Amino acid sequence: MFCSSNCVYEVNQSSHQAKVTLPAVSGSSGKLVIQHPKTEPVFADYPGAVFADESLSYPEAMKQFISASASEVTARDIDITNSEAAQRHAEKRVLRQEEEALKADSDALSSMRAQRRQQRQRQKQEDAAFKILKAERRAQQEKRKAKKRAKQRPEWGSKKAADEQWKAIRQQRQAQVQQRQQERQQWRLKREQLRLRASQIQSLVTWIAILVVVDSCTRQSLGLPLFVAGANVTAEMVVEALRQLLPSELQFLISDRGPQFRANLMKQLASESNFIHVVIARHRPQSNGIAERFVRTLKEWLADKSWQSDEELGVLLNQFQTEYNERPHQGLPIPGLSPNEFAKRL
Repeated sequence: MFCSSNCVYEVNQSSHQAKVTLPAVSGSSGKLVIQHPKTEPVFADYPGAVFADESLSYPEAMKQFISASASEVTARDIDITNSEAAQRHAEKRVLRQEEEALKADSDALSSMRAQRRQQRQRQKQEDAAFKILKAERRAQQEKRKAKKRAKQRPEWGSKKAADEQWKAIRQQRQAQVQQRQQERQQWRLKREQLRLRASQIQSLVTWIAILVVVDSCTRQSLGLPLFVAGANVTAEMVVEALRQLLPSELQFLISDRGPQFRANLMKQLASESNFIHVVIARHRPQSNGIAERFVRTLKEWLADKSWQSDEELGVLLNQFQTEYNERPHQGLPIPGLSPNEFAKRL
């Protein structure tokens, strides 16, 4: 899941003594699907079209956008909400099935290990019994050699019977060793298969969520906190991360309709921090272009990277954030400046 929140700073212009609040456009969560831009009619009827009116200031356009988004509740939206809920239930059901399969594989591996321990105990007993027979065989041989040195006549047929008995014992021992090798190979093969399946299921069940916070004015990336909880990311986690990342001069915070952003905790955060929380219209990424483009850039940058843990991914995200904020951006009002340089000029 990628969540993005764009924020603004309150800055002092060199030609003004009063503080000027710069608004921002923000974020999205969920699965990001990059599509080719669609051609909109000249007089498009959707909430984000208000930003095309150049006669409106940004705050005025934002207020109209908020009003239009809040009133845009239709039967189609209800159907979409129902379908989204059904999709979430289906995804949760699949995850539960995968978790059950993972538990079954774990139980099977534990059972195999218990059987393996029993086999090893049996093999130790067999090894001890063979050592005893081997010692008896040596004792018999030494006894016959002693009689031979003393020129005593051994019992008739005793050597032949002992040799045949030992031959049978050796053949039985060789069969045991071969059986052990086969059991060991089968055990290793089953263990590797279960471990491979467990790792594959584990990679599906446990995944990492990233919260993306971008300033729409300077294009600066303010933070990329990780949530190892994956699908179980809560509003408490998101709100706590936003408390640490959002500037105190924030005027607008825009997000999608994800459950974490529609929770009461987000309303409390907006009230306490004195900013307006705007929820974008469904299926209108145009209302959130900067954040969507940032997510696409992040995904393209991570495409040829590899990591084995959330710690390693965190290091990569820190590296990306530094490079992103220091490299020149053509989308800024002053092309060729990096977000950090543009923020310093403001």
